[in-house]
Amino acid sequence: MVPAPEVVQSLNTSTATIETKQPAVTINDTMTETNVAGLDQYLMVTDSYGPHYEGECLRVRSGPGLNFPVVTTLRTGIVLKVAGSEVVDGQKWYQITFDERLRYPERVSGDWYVAADFVEVLYDEGVLTEAASVASGTAPLVKKAITVDRSEQKLYAYQDDELFMGESISTGIELTPTPRGMFTIFRKTPTRYMQGPLPYLAISKYYDLPGVPWNLYFTEQGAVIHGAYWHDSFGQAYSSGCVNLEPLVAQKLYQWADIGTAVTVRD
Repeated sequence: MVPAPEVVQSLNTSTATIETKQPAVTINDTMTETNVAGLDQYLMVTDSYGPHYEGECLRVRSGPGLNFPVVTTLRTGIVLKVAGSEVVDGQKWYQITFDERLRYPERVSGDWYVAADFVEVLYDEGVLTEAASVASGTAPLVKKAITVDRSEQKLYAYQDDELFMGESISTGIELTPTPRGMFTIFRKTPTRYMQGPLPYLAISKYYDLPGVPWNLYFTEQGAVIHGAYWHDSFGQAYSSGCVNLEPLVAQKLYQWADIGTAVTVRD
């Protein structure tokens, strides 16, 4: 099949690029375009290359148009917060914002714009914390609990003692293990920018991962259940201490879990 002129492909599939396609707009659950007031807008990359850079990749540009330079590329599963949008020559573009503290802010220079063609639009409450939940009176009415089994490399989620899900995960490797114990989810955020090296870890390595999706924090030291778009090694230890899930599974768990949900990490 001959690709459309807007789809640029090279002989090396890891550098193939995409920028135009009919957009798919998704509203969470029963939401409609008219009842998203008070919620933040996000986008999720749904049709780009995979964890090993296979296939075509979605390019980020410094402005809303194909004439602007390419800043970076994005993999499927990334979730980013939207600052606004523009339509240029019939193409809709989303401007990305990073409204969080970055450990290495110099790695993000200039503006990021993403064509609407290969993303889904999501609406979410944004960052939720234990304090905000108590203040708003949104304490959960049902009993929910998550068990992380490091030996099995499985996560189990229960609602009123009924199994909600059982999924393969990746917990921390031997040098950076996921902490054992009993915890609670105290913070939720649909996206965060993970950057390394981290000086307090036993192993220090460079990484730069924008748009890490569907984050459920359960320790103050930074242990988080989240989606991982950069690998597909679920079922074996892989992480630097977090609990990794396939992104769409992480989204399902994130939308189900409440602030205050119990988390047990065991061997």
